[in-house]
Amino acid sequence: MASYDVSPSAPPDKQPAIGLIGMGEMGRMYCRRFSDAGWAHINVCDRQENFEKLQEDLKGMDVCMENRLHRSHELSDLSGVKVFRDGHLVSRLSDIIIYSVEAEYIDRVVAEYGQSTKVGAIVAGQTSVKSPEKLAFEKYLPDDVHIVSCHSLHGPTVSTEGQPLVLIQHRAPDWALHVMEDLLAPFKSRYVYLTYEEHDIVTANTQAVTHAAFLSMGTAWHSSMSYPWEMGQYVGGIETVKVNIMLRIYANKWHVYAGLAILNPSARIQIDQYAQSVTELFKLMITGDEAGLKKRVYDAREIVFSSSAQQRPPILLSEEMLDRFSLGSRPQTPIRPRANSHLSLLAMVDCWAALRIRPYEHLDLAATPIFRMWIGVAEYLFRSNDRLDAAVQAAVYDVSHRSDDLEFVVAARGWSQCVSFGNFDLYRERFTHTATFFESRFPEANRVGSQMIKAILEAAP
Repeated sequence: MASYDVSPSAPPDKQPAIGLIGMGEMGRMYCRRFSDAGWAHINVCDRQENFEKLQEDLKGMDVCMENRLHRSHELSDLSGVKVFRDGHLVSRLSDIIIYSVEAEYIDRVVAEYGQSTKVGAIVAGQTSVKSPEKLAFEKYLPDDVHIVSCHSLHGPTVSTEGQPLVLIQHRAPDWALHVMEDLLAPFKSRYVYLTYEEHDIVTANTQAVTHAAFLSMGTAWHSSMSYPWEMGQYVGGIETVKVNIMLRIYANKWHVYAGLAILNPSARIQIDQYAQSVTELFKLMITGDEAGLKKRVYDAREIVFSSSAQQRPPILLSEEMLDRFSLGSRPQTPIRPRANSHLSLLAMVDCWAALRIRPYEHLDLAATPIFRMWIGVAEYLFRSNDRLDAAVQAAVYDVSHRSDDLEFVVAARGWSQCVSFGNFDLYRERFTHTATFFESRFPEANRVGSQMIKAILEAAP
């Protein structure tokens, strides 16, 4: 393996064979990227019952991915891709193997195919939670293979360019790490070097509570049986970001979030704290304790948004620019938006403060696009005394959003309880029940949301 010239421009007989076990959304995105880069030998498989369907799907995959990633260059057929019936054949033939399966099933899949791994091969995993992946690799992979894992910290519909891509040199020499770097170079991602343990801490800090907040928003609005942005509520500015991200999350596969929440111990702690922060802040609101609420949110600001953070340029662009991506209609004559308690945001910063999480450290290290925008929304509120005071005043004295806030409290506690049970079936039912309610709004939300993410990331310092 070490003798290969690891470049897609090398002659085909000098290129390594790449194996992809698992062809869900991320597996297909990797396949698309590898093919576009010019790699000549890409062996792929999914579950055996999906063999014929995968063969058919790959014929139209270039069109599907083209639409999802909004690329402008001319379409070309996938080249160099061979579909196999199972992972035994992929493992035996491939020099670099990437398992792209759900964290819930990684142990079972590696147990089945691991012993077929080619001698001297490099093995990676694309799971969002690395603890079960590490255990599976160490338990089932032969000693004569190398482990250099990876994880693209973004969804399949986001361009890979400039996004964080974690590389984990676990059981491998330096040359094996360099092979993975060269293999993934066409992604034009930003490499982040972590251990398995560091990865799970960072992903918990950047994704777990963020996902819980937006899942709770969706559940709350579903419980109210309304699309409030279509009725003049939650329209414009930072509300645009919140609505778009909520819809974007529910448009994805449920297992993307379930594995991270249920299998990552750090994530469970944070999701529980978020529900606790939501509940305690709401109690201060309904008891009219303005002084107590104000002290709590300002104390949280002091911990999370330190003086050094205040010197950073803001993440979000102007409210006027964000209005371009609103899913709701804006009135012709501008009106002052109704005050909002922003309970979801107050609770997020309160949660970070309680757990002593410093989000800017993770923003620089390995922030996902959604996490970057969520910090941007939080700092937009918390770095302005006027906006933060207005939120506190609205929380205590303006009851126009009180019913929504109550639904949000119930939803946040429900998601925390769901995660604490550790039951994937329960998580799936809860997720898909709400996703179905918003399904008709997904196409527009994905289109507008992608444009919004692109605008914010392009403006990032």
